[in-house]
Amino acid sequence: MHRISLKSAISSSISASRRALGSTLRRSMSTDGKNATLELEDGSKFRGISFGADVGTSGELVFTTGMVGYTEALTDPSYKGQLLMLTYPMVGNYGVPDMTKLDDLGLPKGFESDRIHASALVVQDYSYAYSHWNAAQSLGDWLKDQGIPGIHGIDTRMLTKQIRSKGTVLGRITLDGEDPLAYIDPGATNVVAQVSCNEPKIFGKGNPVRILALDCGIKYNIIRQLVQKGAEVQVVPFDYPILDNMDSYDGVFLSNGPGDPTMCAATIENLKELLKLEGDKIKPVFGICLGNQLLGLAAGAKAEKLPFGNRGQNQPVRNNLNGDVYITPQNHGYMICDETLPSEWTTLFTNSNDGSNEGIMHKTKPYFTAQFHPEACGGPTDTEFLFDVFINACDPKNKLTDSIQTLTFPSRKPVIVGKEAESKDNLEASSFARHEDVKKVLVLGSGGLSIGQAGEFDYSGAQAIKALKEEGKEVILMNPNIASVQTNTAENATESADQVFFLPVNPEFVEEVIKREKPDGILISMGGQTALNCAVQMYNAGTFEKYDVRVLGTPVDTVIATEDRELFAGKLKEIDEKMAVSIAVKTVDDAVKAAEEIGGFPVMIRSAFALGGLGSGICKDVDHLKSMAAKA
Repeated sequence: MHRISLKSAISSSISASRRALGSTLRRSMSTDGKNATLELEDGSKFRGISFGADVGTSGELVFTTGMVGYTEALTDPSYKGQLLMLTYPMVGNYGVPDMTKLDDLGLPKGFESDRIHASALVVQDYSYAYSHWNAAQSLGDWLKDQGIPGIHGIDTRMLTKQIRSKGTVLGRITLDGEDPLAYIDPGATNVVAQVSCNEPKIFGKGNPVRILALDCGIKYNIIRQLVQKGAEVQVVPFDYPILDNMDSYDGVFLSNGPGDPTMCAATIENLKELLKLEGDKIKPVFGICLGNQLLGLAAGAKAEKLPFGNRGQNQPVRNNLNGDVYITPQNHGYMICDETLPSEWTTLFTNSNDGSNEGIMHKTKPYFTAQFHPEACGGPTDTEFLFDVFINACDPKNKLTDSIQTLTFPSRKPVIVGKEAESKDNLEASSFARHEDVKKVLVLGSGGLSIGQAGEFDYSGAQAIKALKEEGKEVILMNPNIASVQTNTAENATESADQVFFLPVNPEFVEEVIKREKPDGILISMGGQTALNCAVQMYNAGTFEKYDVRVLGTPVDTVIATEDRELFAGKLKEIDEKMAVSIAVKTVDDAVKAAEEIGGFPVMIRSAFALGGLGSGICKDVDHLKSMAAKA
């Protein structure tokens, strides 16, 4: 897509694709779904509307967090037998890609398998209208084609809180006028056998590193990653006899998959034999998700079910080797119990939220795992380097001894930029450093509801204050809006600011508060555009340096680079990242000319300084563009 910007009264931006995409604004054939009921095993009932296949179903109800990735999640075999509930409120607005379009490996682009594996989709608001350049059909139509029910109109926030407090629960969806199905527990059967391949398949034939991949429900993006890293991947059934033809591969990969890991008895027994190998017969082993649990069980540890699982795109995980913390995507309901690991094994990764196991490794042999998903197609991809670690260990050119020292896990080295690079000569002094020495933090708050500051910053600011208080920091808040949540105070409150100044967030008043309260840290990214603009002015004036106040979180140089379109474009160019062509215009006529200049329709127009996105969207032709721009 290419982009134009309209500034001033109709300041907007438009994006267009040079390819003939046709209209990207499409609508489902019908918005009139049948009434349906989501019923839980504990007797709770939730009324909703069907938007998928008009059939009933049953399974384990689980929730996942994340704003995007419903096509990847639904086709993830790890969701086999589960009713998948999305916590993000609006779902379906970008449609579904064409499953018949294949990548270089012959795998459907944008999907994790060749079909939907979840038993149903549960959402709050379903968007019957969808818009995306890559969309071929609506989410609802895709569900119907696949024979999978979907239900919307459900209070997913309340239901998520219920699951978090009581644990996962079995559920069923019943259409009005039909008899309910019996409750089915996918954990009571070997669901891995239902999603595993029946015969071996080879991908990336001819690549130098040969990997045997046990398919317990392997996601396609795992295959893509391994092949892209230089592996010839032989995907085999989950119960494949691993020790057969050991000389024909350089390493063993254990995939993700659904259900209770103890159901895979044959796989565990095969892995036990693999772990007995010594000397030159040792082959590197890497497991993901279920693969972590299977290797842990084979090593002699125990696994247990989590209360409600860890599923989503935002789970923090700590690398116990170097202290790095990654934001990871996850999808699992079971974990390895750290305390049951044999002495020759150790915990490699730990979940920073609940302390659960996120990976193990052998102390003297090249065996390691990740409970999370470094390959996640919907992101984030912070831990994609684990595939490099595995492939490097397997590469015949890098002949391994039996020492774990041959496995190298890189530590991230933050880059210090701009003025900080000039004035700070070590990591501990940079904005990225740990802030154990910061005792008192000034938070620039959300302010009133207007352009540049809005309600979502009230929520994020309140959460920031809560997090700072949990770290034992004294918190000072500046927010002129007395009606915001973050300004609530209570005696002995553990989640609110210690002091609140109801003052405008501008350089003059912020400096006065700094002089009076003497904070040693300031948080500028939780107050919207107003707080950012204020911080940039004070940074350029040298105010923070004058009072020795450290900016926490996003460095001001980064804020400046992302706020300025030209600087931001330059930064993207430095890393060879593609960016849409953008043209700034001030009138409707100029917008039409710009659209023609960059290649025609459809185009995306983005109105600046407008609340609620008024005057922004995708325009399919000239008339649509004129109508949209006139609203700005």
